[in-house]
Amino acid sequence: MSTADSPADARTAPRPAARTEPAAGPRTEPPAGPGHRPERRARFLTVLFAVAVAVAALNLRPVVTSLGPLLERVREDLGMSATLAGLLTALPSLCFAAFGFAAPVLARRIGPIAVVTAGMGAITLGLVARSFAGGTAVFLLLTAVSLAGVAVANVLIPVVIKRYFPGQVGPMIGLYSMALSAGTALAAAVTVPLTSAMGGGWRLGLGIWAVAGAIALVLWLATLLTHREKAGGHSRSAERLPITRSRTAWALAGFFGLQATGAYVTMGWMPKIFQDAGISEGTSGVLLAVTMVVGVPVSFVLPNWAARRGDQRIFVVVLAACGIAGYSGLALAPAGAPWLWAALMGLSNCAFPLVLTMIGLRARSAGGVAQLSAFAQGIGYLISIPGPILIGSLYQATGEWYLPMGLLALLLVPQMALGLRAALPRTIEDEVGRAAAPAAR
Repeated sequence: MSTADSPADARTAPRPAARTEPAAGPRTEPPAGPGHRPERRARFLTVLFAVAVAVAALNLRPVVTSLGPLLERVREDLGMSATLAGLLTALPSLCFAAFGFAAPVLARRIGPIAVVTAGMGAITLGLVARSFAGGTAVFLLLTAVSLAGVAVANVLIPVVIKRYFPGQVGPMIGLYSMALSAGTALAAAVTVPLTSAMGGGWRLGLGIWAVAGAIALVLWLATLLTHREKAGGHSRSAERLPITRSRTAWALAGFFGLQATGAYVTMGWMPKIFQDAGISEGTSGVLLAVTMVVGVPVSFVLPNWAARRGDQRIFVVVLAACGIAGYSGLALAPAGAPWLWAALMGLSNCAFPLVLTMIGLRARSAGGVAQLSAFAQGIGYLISIPGPILIGSLYQATGEWYLPMGLLALLLVPQMALGLRAALPRTIEDEVGRAAAPAAR
């Protein structure tokens, strides 16, 4: 591109070619054209891509958080036990692990944008279909269809950001995390009131979120058509990284898994905790929304702060402290200061955008991020699977929330220890460089 700055090129081109594409935007090659058309097209594609990322993020949690406030109705209608409901709250982690491992393989074959587009289609289809489920097994299966779409998007959107926005990883992860938190909060806050207002029962309350999925699908189809990406875009050296030899990768996986345990217990059981304390169904949904709303601004600014620092240890400690205080409050006096507990849990759950940022920072290339993202999220979600099931079983056995919340507070100690290790300023390529060098040759 530097040849466009030569005097000879200046006589034939109105502006240098390097200025036809914003530095922060996707690496697309706009077609030649008169005037400023290439520049306008590049800007349009950048905005389209950013909007597609944000709208996709809005759809990655309503599958789960729209269910929390309506879980009792679903249980009664479908005949679920508390243990099966615990399995339902663990299903996201199971699907995210299983399908997350497959995401990089699919991305190498058809491209990450195509896989994310297919994920948006799976989310939409699953949300529509499960609202017609007549039994527990079918409901679980169709929920898994939606969660499969969420799983591949979870892994590959950070990869897409690293590849197409290499100079803006922090801001774009911030946009992604903020939109994800907003979608989580919106589904938790309005599902019960919307269900009551429309008079359609829990089926309509859950199925209505397919509309947002359809919008995301259209945007990603447009992005796919305009970018025409090539499959197999990752470097071979990145594909063959012996990532299991990286201590940072294992620390990120453990940190991810423990924060996911707390997050999905919160999304699945927090409304029930408040309802058992005498708080109404509608208010409990709003309290869950508060937990998510707190994360919206924090999820936007935290990745930017974290990306500017050499290490992120201070954030790991602060978020863990908020979680310990929040779980203690939920165990001892859930109705005493419910808004405070909800806010503290919202801050604690911001470990999610923090770990996404660290994943983007701990690898040098998009291919490295793809492998690290799949590894950390796949192993992490496997780690988190027993948590929600165990919490449901402990509650069913004791009828109280002291032991379940105490266990979650205790788990924040190893979460903090692993987070401190993962937050150190190093990359997986540095850690496994000697082992990867022969393969790269």
